[in-house]
Amino acid sequence: MDVLTLARARVLASLFDSASVVILGDVMVDQFVVGHVDRISPEAPVPVVLFDHEEYRAGGAANVARNVRALGGQVRLLGVVGSDDSGERLKRELTASGIGTSDLVEDPARPTTRKLRVVTDRNQQVARVDYENDAEVAGDVERVLAGRLASLAETARVIVVSDYLKGVVTKRLVQLAIDAARKRAIPVLVDPKIPHIDYYAGATLITPNHHEAEIATHVRVRTDDEAATSARIFQERTSCDRVLITRGERGMCLVDGTTTLHLPAIGREVSDVTGAGDTVIGTLALALAAGATTAEAAELANHAASVVVARFGPATLSTEELLKTFQEDDRR
Repeated sequence: MDVLTLARARVLASLFDSASVVILGDVMVDQFVVGHVDRISPEAPVPVVLFDHEEYRAGGAANVARNVRALGGQVRLLGVVGSDDSGERLKRELTASGIGTSDLVEDPARPTTRKLRVVTDRNQQVARVDYENDAEVAGDVERVLAGRLASLAETARVIVVSDYLKGVVTKRLVQLAIDAARKRAIPVLVDPKIPHIDYYAGATLITPNHHEAEIATHVRVRTDDEAATSARIFQERTSCDRVLITRGERGMCLVDGTTTLHLPAIGREVSDVTGAGDTVIGTLALALAAGATTAEAAELANHAASVVVARFGPATLSTEELLKTFQEDDRR
């Protein structure tokens, strides 16, 4: 596997705007209550946060969609929201990012997933409150999602499954995505959660982080060799074609058949890893839709992740920012 050059990265980036990605997954609102801490509460050993401001971001599968769109790709987002203020806020956030909301199915029986984080003005998280119903969708809601997924798969170049264990990713829907993709010879990418590992059989590429890989394979992932071993076992267990283990500051490990590629992390100051996995799979999907090889897509995703981890909360980057990382990379 050859290392991606800046010239080739530019060619691929120029094709992003003609690439289409369909995303199925758990959409959510990420809410941040930001304040200053200078004392401990007299009532309990907890910090007192003096409120300054709050921010809202589209998170989960919606953040994957934001990353695809920010890089210029065309995206359709399938998910479930409740009949509530959070659902309306999420739709506004998506619309502001240039993402349509017509494929979000409303379920009055469940709230829109919302993660409320209390953080300090130094980006230190104090507490998190989750509002959710993580029971798997069924009945009419699942049927509507299945119908829309089957329709959208007919024109997609790549399908992404973004699984956050919040109920949208059912075994039936994943297999429908994989079967539809196989008929059209397009890839299906999965950002997994281990309790659903048996759902993903037949996927093209799965992207566990190193903690998830360790749990699924019972192999410690510290060295490159251990990462490669874990990825191969993960590949066999899930019957998928390829595995990309994201390893944080140790980079990534891609196993594609009998070939292994280790990608060192791009050295940057890390501010917040929230949503970095969304950027990875969104960039992978868009690159593959634009005609990249798996190795090239992994290189692009590795560079994209190096940008967003330096930013607060679920973040995106532009094509120009992505290409700039290749110019700055001393390995070039």
